[in-house]
Amino acid sequence: MASVAQLGYLGLNVSNIDEWEHFATRILGLQSNGHDPDGSLSLRMDEYDRRFILNRGDDDDLAFLGWEVSDAEQLGSLAAQLRAASVEVRQGTSAETEARRVVELIKFVDPSGVASEAFYGPLMSFERPFKSPRPISGFVTGAMGLGHVLFLVDDYQKSVAFYRDVLGMRISDYIQMKVGDMSRTLAFFHCNRRHHTLAFTAAPRVGVKRLNHFMIQLKSLDDIGATYYLCQEQGVPIVTTLGRHSNDHMVSFYLRCPSGFAIEYGWGAREVDDRNWQVQLHRSTSSWGHLPAKS
Repeated sequence: MASVAQLGYLGLNVSNIDEWEHFATRILGLQSNGHDPDGSLSLRMDEYDRRFILNRGDDDDLAFLGWEVSDAEQLGSLAAQLRAASVEVRQGTSAETEARRVVELIKFVDPSGVASEAFYGPLMSFERPFKSPRPISGFVTGAMGLGHVLFLVDDYQKSVAFYRDVLGMRISDYIQMKVGDMSRTLAFFHCNRRHHTLAFTAAPRVGVKRLNHFMIQLKSLDDIGATYYLCQEQGVPIVTTLGRHSNDHMVSFYLRCPSGFAIEYGWGAREVDDRNWQVQLHRSTSSWGHLPAKS
């Protein structure tokens, strides 16, 4: 069975690209890779030419997911799996592959209508080593991809089946939690050693963005502390205080980006070894901390 190997890039629709460029570089520590002819902004966090692609869009939300596979054979097998599951697949054009800086890609949508792409052959820029505008140690990426995303889906069971049985991801664990009078289950999926690359729950989206947050992982705990206080100094809204998650053991805090959704800035997560990993159930999101920040 073909399976995706990592979240290679993430596309966002943002209403203010200039504000985002300042935020991404001066707060998050990402490196701007300049603007494309269509006005989109790409951001680096490692040797990949682009990990984030920001398009102009008033919805300030998730635009697309870019799933990397190892080679042409895997991409062809994944396309066949999608079609066997009655998912429409379109071959990326030469203009689209150039825009993503990849050798080949296919395009499809998930059960909630989230625009998705699978690709192989990303452009690497080893001749221009990643250099953060901030004095940080760098990001944990490589074979584990850019980080993780958590978003809201329309149908929980269909989404589980799609990401597990069609894209070949594996379930890491579940969190069952109370939200007011309602019970909600979050499913966490991995496709490499990162504890989870994808997480989702089903929830009404009236007045709520599709994307709850994305996570980027730092190499040093000091980077987390320094950025936590930088946010306070610069007036960047903090969503939750420092804490450690119960399932992946990540030490992190959440900050608010210019588009209104959250970003998890984390360090120290445990990794998955599929040879001995056991799926787990949790009923708390955090072992400690992650309290709502005081406004």
